[in-house]
Amino acid sequence: MLKNEYKVTVRWGDTDAAGIVFYPNFYKWMDEATHEFFKTMGFPTTDLFTNKQMSIPLLETHCQFKSPLFFDDEICITTTVEIVKKKVFKATHLFTRGDQQIAEGYELRAWASFENGVKAIEIPEEIKQKMGE
Repeated sequence: MLKNEYKVTVRWGDTDAAGIVFYPNFYKWMDEATHEFFKTMGFPTTDLFTNKQMSIPLLETHCQFKSPLFFDDEICITTTVEIVKKKVFKATHLFTRGDQQIAEGYELRAWASFENGVKAIEIPEEIKQKMGE
């Protein structure tokens, strides 16, 4: 199974008044990690959209928090595509700080064409195969 690691350093603006990472940032980082996953795989989502009018809109997302993050923490988000169906895939994300698990979440995304509005389409076979490696 193909995995990708995306590293992030928590910035001051990522934290709330208590100095803890504000929870929507985990969703932002999951989104970034998914786009980085496709880039590393050789299919940057910016190219897919610009050249083929394809994108990967979110259908569902979830995150379970286990430990807080603070300013200047360095974290690693390990992304794996766990499920690949005809038009939909599920990317899982594991957040760690060193050996400590911080959070885990997932995104359920569709494969979509933006040529004539937005319409779910089959995931191209070459991409499906690459995701399942």
